[in-house]
Amino acid sequence: MKKTALVTGGSGGIGSEVCKALAEDGWQVAVCYKSGRAAAETLVTELKGQGLCAEAFHCDIGDRESIERCISEVRDSFGMVTLLVNNAGTADIELFTDMTDEKLCEMLEINLLGAMRMSRGVLTDMIREHTGNIINITSVWGEKGASCEVAYSAAKAGLIGFTKALAREVAISGIRVNCISCGMIDTKMNGELTEEDVRAIVDDIPAGRIGLPRDVANAVRFLSSEGADYIHGQVIRVDGCWI
Repeated sequence: MKKTALVTGGSGGIGSEVCKALAEDGWQVAVCYKSGRAAAETLVTELKGQGLCAEAFHCDIGDRESIERCISEVRDSFGMVTLLVNNAGTADIELFTDMTDEKLCEMLEINLLGAMRMSRGVLTDMIREHTGNIINITSVWGEKGASCEVAYSAAKAGLIGFTKALAREVAISGIRVNCISCGMIDTKMNGELTEEDVRAIVDDIPAGRIGLPRDVANAVRFLSSEGADYIHGQVIRVDGCWI
């Protein structure tokens, strides 16, 4: 069976690095995007130019029908998904009391329910074949909580709980489920921070720098390898010892 990886948010900063790492490791990579079609297609062209296997697929993880359609298209192109990386997400900084109900639901749909639906969509094949791997990308705020990012923190905490519970449910079927808890990573999601904000954060990180997308990709690369075969239901923190 060929190795097929589906990466949500594959056109973003972390997602694109994850796609590159997996393609280099011999995976057929489904680069999934919502609005970043140009970036996804550019990445696919780059990978194919290196003799690697990748295709771009549209997927709005906030929409159940879009999820089902994406999984079906990936299956038709590459065969069953053997590795799912739930990376897509969104963040917003505001007081919880100012957050509208619509925004609250969007946070939960994208950061938690989307990952749960994606996982449910690929699990039928994985359970039947008695093989598979799911890696959820979460945040240290899901462990610690963050002021003015209450809904985001709650959704990411839910993703951690989902990871641990699902891991226990499907380990007997030969499927591994783990998550990576990201600290401050240099992506567009943190683009609203000023240089002064970034310096203050770096001063608080023992490793002395903010993380890079490749740091997260390296953790995904390990968890997707045979070397991590006995690791189930764990939270691997990539934060430079920030929290």
